[in-house]
Amino acid sequence: MKGKVYFIDTVHPILEERLNTFGFECVDLTKTPTADLVMNMKGAVGLVIRSRLTLSEAVLSQLLDLQFIARSGSGLENIDIIYCKDRNIQLYNSPEGNRNAVAEHGLGMLLSLFNNISKSNKEIRLGIWNREGNRGVELDGKTVGIIGFGNNGAAFAKKLRGFDVKVMVYDKYKTGFGDHYVQECTLQAIQEQADVISFHIPQNKETIHFFNDEFLHKCNKSFYLMNLSRGKIVDTTTLVDGLKTGKIIGACLDVLEYERASFESFFDQEHSEEFAYLLQSEKVLLSPHVAGWTTESYFKLSNVLADKIIEYYTI
Repeated sequence: MKGKVYFIDTVHPILEERLNTFGFECVDLTKTPTADLVMNMKGAVGLVIRSRLTLSEAVLSQLLDLQFIARSGSGLENIDIIYCKDRNIQLYNSPEGNRNAVAEHGLGMLLSLFNNISKSNKEIRLGIWNREGNRGVELDGKTVGIIGFGNNGAAFAKKLRGFDVKVMVYDKYKTGFGDHYVQECTLQAIQEQADVISFHIPQNKETIHFFNDEFLHKCNKSFYLMNLSRGKIVDTTTLVDGLKTGKIIGACLDVLEYERASFESFFDQEHSEEFAYLLQSEKVLLSPHVAGWTTESYFKLSNVLADKIIEYYTI
């Protein structure tokens, strides 16, 4: 037996099946009260998590046998990465598992916003037949600026190939990825030319409120904003100000700045006037952090993690 792997959050059962077959003992802690988790995790060689628990140094320092953490999804902001590196604790995530889902969701949101699909659907159900008020705009001919060319940004760019659009991409840490479909560029170029600006970057100290007053001020033209990465990337106050002035024509938001670690308790908290504005605005399309949440991605997220863990222990 290779040791115990504790499942803190619910994931697709394929991960447990494959780890059990490989020789790990998998333990279900998904129903254990959060306050009791650390006490019950001692002795773990592996942890499987999503967003339920913050794995700080204070928590990790109590897990003396821990060898790896498997995060179902892409974000690692709830893990002390530096401490893990010092302890040689392996970190696995699975952005490959939901990149296609995120890309399809983003494209769907953008087309829905452009064509007033959500708005007109609601109106018809209320007996309102308003054709002129729901006249749409076309994606063809637009310039789409993608910020971040990792798994999700690259997948979104791929989905845009079927449209006659100019795709410009800025990534601080990558170069040499431009091709016939994608123009590698500076952030300034996107701010000067883009009709749509879409964020696909991780949350860290550098990227919190990456979209802020300074960013908006540097944009030369009115544009649509998309955020399918992390809510804190976009300063909501700046977003609302931009919507009110018309500098931002509309927004597609799968994530919100106000999200807690536990999404299910989102509406249990008090919210700001800015959030109330987003809820009421017909210029804004919202979804509850589900861009990567498909039937197919649910399987792939766990299967990718199994691949990575088994590969590490096989080498």
